Amino acid sequence: MAGMSKIEWTEATWNPVTGCTKISSGCKHCYAETMAKRLKAMGNPRYARGFTPVLHYDLVEHPLHWKKPRTIFVNSMSDLFHDDVPDSFIGSIFKTMGEASWHRFQILTKRSARLREVAPSLPWHSNIWMGVSVEDRLTKHRIEDLRATPAPIKFLSLEPLLEDLGHLDLSGIAWIIVGGESGPGARPMDPLWVRRIRDICSQSDTPFFFKQWGGVVKKKTGRNLDGRTWDGMPDEALTIAST
Repeated sequence: MAGMSKIEWTEATWNPVTGCTKISSGCKHCYAETMAKRLKAMGNPRYARGFTPVLHYDLVEHPLHWKKPRTIFVNSMSDLFHDDVPDSFIGSIFKTMGEASWHRFQILTKRSARLREVAPSLPWHSNIWMGVSVEDRLTKHRIEDLRATPAPIKFLSLEPLLEDLGHLDLSGIAWIIVGGESGPGARPMDPLWVRRIRDICSQSDTPFFFKQWGGVVKKKTGRNLDGRTWDGMPDEALTIAST
């Protein structure tokens, strides 16, 4: 439920919540759902209910036991702002992140309306990065919800990128991740969509991270764009609090 990660833009994962439900087109081929089914079949007790949302109270303070500073993706197997997660549980996760000041925490949600609603009551600390997933034009409204929060570092995960997003207002946005869908049934991503986002990032001095082209076997397509890798990160990423 916690450990090192192969995700290109983080170092570790922490899953005090597992399971989710689909809410938009980007969820169609959810990697977490596929993994949850596999783990249930393997007899993993954390996934006895498959991909039904479950709160793991015993993992709430888990990062406090990791003494070496890490960049941690929160709930890679769920969505912290899912309707089945009580406000009090969200608050306890934020409390732990604030206490574990030597780590950097990255949270992603597709439920930006809930995020916007509860954000004013949450204890935001400088080591908490808050992001929203945007896969198509219909989900661009999530950017405005994110922008309305007091999160110190705001970022966008444009993955799986399913169409040209058109104009993007990146004011107040500290980081952009772009990636194509991977796995069986993966929907293709047009390189022109990626280049337009990269150019918008360049014009606005927003760090750009290209995660992958995706496809059925993502290792074959790699993550090079125009002859190089793009590993932009916010300036804050250069240091981690040591206290």
